[in-house]
Amino acid sequence: MKSQRPKQIGVVIVEDHRMFREQIGRLIDKADDMKVCGQADNIRDGFALIKQMRPAIAIVDITLKGSSGLELLKDLRAHKVNVPVLVLSMHDESLYAERALRAGAKGYITKHQASADVLVAIRQVVNGEVYLNQDFMSRMVSKMVSGGGTSEQSIDRLADRELEVFELIGRGLTSREISARLGLGVTTVDTYRSRIKEKLHLANSARLRLEAARWVLEQGQ
Repeated sequence: MKSQRPKQIGVVIVEDHRMFREQIGRLIDKADDMKVCGQADNIRDGFALIKQMRPAIAIVDITLKGSSGLELLKDLRAHKVNVPVLVLSMHDESLYAERALRAGAKGYITKHQASADVLVAIRQVVNGEVYLNQDFMSRMVSKMVSGGGTSEQSIDRLADRELEVFELIGRGLTSREISARLGLGVTTVDTYRSRIKEKLHLANSARLRLEAARWVLEQGQ
């Protein structure tokens, strides 16, 4: 008689790039100890799916159409949906990892890391540990020891949504384009622009565009 197969780790994936979502799904399904039990491409469907399925873990992309993965993390916490979340992102850890952890994530991994790292991260988070790339953890310790750079400290003043708007400005999007991308009113986007200029001590919109573009280049995005 064959031994009973151990219970598999159920995983929900919230990722708006279909090809990458399918790639991650295949990677997970090939593992003996885990399986994909649902997929979504936006935070509304992702929230409903996670709440309904109560998987062992959810993998959430930071950059989703409309509201970001950070908003999904906050919604899950607010509604006491206690499903651990591993954030998977195209962005370097220095940009969003701390924000993701503050919002309730249990791990952060970039899309540039090896496929095997994703499986390691899933198992680590499911086991109750926090997953962060070792190189990033070393950089964080160095930053704490040295006090951090002025540029990073300035950006840290921005709220999560303000950082999203700042990044899109740096990519050359207009207020109307940012409005459509994030599902916000144009007036709301302009309000964010004003707050960003005030927090970063930028004199005008031209300086805002210049600094945002420079920052995006520095992030290697």
